[in-house]
Amino acid sequence: MRTVLAREMGGCRILGRVLGSLVSRPEIRAAHKASGVGTEARHQLQPRGSSNGLTPLENQPFPGLLQLENLSREQLVDVLRTSVVDQKGPLVTLNKPQGLPVTGKPGELTLLSVLPELSQSLGLGERELQVVRASGKETSGLVLLSSCPQTASRLQKFFTYSQRAQRPIATYWAVTDGIPVPSEGKIQAALKLEHIDGVDLVCVKFVHSWRLTPQVVPVKPPSRKDILEGVKRTLSHYRVVATGSGCALVQLQPLTVFPRQLQVHMVLQLCPVLGDHRSSARVSTVLGQRFLLPAESTKPRTQLRW
Repeated sequence: MRTVLAREMGGCRILGRVLGSLVSRPEIRAAHKASGVGTEARHQLQPRGSSNGLTPLENQPFPGLLQLENLSREQLVDVLRTSVVDQKGPLVTLNKPQGLPVTGKPGELTLLSVLPELSQSLGLGERELQVVRASGKETSGLVLLSSCPQTASRLQKFFTYSQRAQRPIATYWAVTDGIPVPSEGKIQAALKLEHIDGVDLVCVKFVHSWRLTPQVVPVKPPSRKDILEGVKRTLSHYRVVATGSGCALVQLQPLTVFPRQLQVHMVLQLCPVLGDHRSSARVSTVLGQRFLLPAESTKPRTQLRW
């Protein structure tokens, strides 16, 4: 699953970058940045690579999927340094590989743990980078960093305000096993994170009419008891972009924040995300018809598609 920052302001759609007074130029697209448009430092960020000419990320057993146990601290800094797609003023945007957590326990390799070295590697001196916006460990995509605390604070307040106003601030793309019907809509569900048989699983507490129309479907609000027990109301937008061979490329925009929210929401559509080995087992098939199994009785397993 991949993500870019997304925001609508003054009729301009911003993908991947927020500069100056939040919008400095219209139609800034991630594809442009990936090709080096609008960057100050991209051409200076040449990969150091290894003796066989491959970068540390390309040298992984599964290229594109980061396995931290195979990387040293210096190699991780190299991976992030060569993943920078835009650097202008105090803002740095990099393409975080899948498998890299943002935070973790002391001593673990995380994005936050190597920001001091990354700041030095990018020539920022004592202006240490801090995270403004980042996706989770199992998601690849754009991460927004800032070397200016005031800019970071302003942007974080902007994202918080947008979330409270239920405006999407990030856009994800995922390939699903199955094609959602209808092709566009909203998914609402009350979810709870539970520890079952040694695994953290997201359990669906209640969903109303999850086979969606393009309008918002009302969901029973969690009770006070539910809230105290960790139940949270969640909401996501989705839109099918392309289909083929029983799969779909789906654009997803979460309006709430919950662990593995998008993966679980697509399971509720009976169209699990390819590569989702934790939730996809909940979708079963009998006589060609798909149905949903409860998380409490379904153990995670490697997803297979024939």
